[in-house]
Amino acid sequence: MKAAALTVLAGSMFGLGTLAALADDALVARGDYLVNGPVACGSCHTPLGPDFKPIADKTLAGGFHFDEMAFNSYSANITPDKETGIGSWTDEEIIHAIREGAQKDGRIIFPPMPVPTYNNMSDDDVKAIVAYLRTVKPVKNAIPLAKYNIPQQTMPPAKGLPAPPKTDKVAYGGYIVNALGHCFECHTTPGANGIPDFAGHLGAGGFEIKLGPGMSVMTANITPDKETGIGDWTDAEIKRAITQGIGKDGKPLAPPMAYAYYKNMTDEDVDAVVAYLRTLKPISNKVEPTAFQQKAFP
Repeated sequence: MKAAALTVLAGSMFGLGTLAALADDALVARGDYLVNGPVACGSCHTPLGPDFKPIADKTLAGGFHFDEMAFNSYSANITPDKETGIGSWTDEEIIHAIREGAQKDGRIIFPPMPVPTYNNMSDDDVKAIVAYLRTVKPVKNAIPLAKYNIPQQTMPPAKGLPAPPKTDKVAYGGYIVNALGHCFECHTTPGANGIPDFAGHLGAGGFEIKLGPGMSVMTANITPDKETGIGDWTDAEIKRAITQGIGKDGKPLAPPMAYAYYKNMTDEDVDAVVAYLRTLKPISNKVEPTAFQQKAFP
């Protein structure tokens, strides 16, 4: 009798262990999708070579240089290296850095880290990202400290609310854009202080992004304005621009838009993003194409 009971107990424990392993695998898989898809962590955290392609042996090892009037910083090493990365950080410390914007030692990391967007990320998705980051190859790469000429403060504690159901296409697309994809940090027109004017020019483009000495691009207007935005683009044309980096006119678009990551997004998620963008307020703001785009990426 005792042997039978022990057999049943052992079987139950094995079943629970299997379920836990499957849950862990699903969490890592979701994190893989987010990091290498809509969140596109490598677009900033993987340094680029002179050809503007990611340096393969430094994946997520940081070092991308942001040289702006308000700050001079480098993206962090987010591999599990214990000395120069996040290998010695707890899950809670990593989550706090992502959603509230402070490192383990208390230093504030935004801008340029789009923490205001990530502050809206669900508990499930931020945990998935951390679970995946634990699995990537550790890379030793010390990063210089950032210098800021502006006051900084952390974001309030994240609410961690669940993402909207995918059945609500517009709401879920809004979640991708406003909690994962940080589209508006780049695609919003800056105000007089140089900070994106989210209140008056959300998505209207015209933000200058420096790619190196003498090289910069201006972000596009992604509002539904028919003359200066994407109002007369088809859904297929918008999806192609997001995932392939090809404009309505068939010409290639420039970095640092993370096309290489967005191409990994599911059709369902890209469709949701397009549906959400259609709901934005149309803003007339003509952004002249950057000549560098067409010369460097024919």
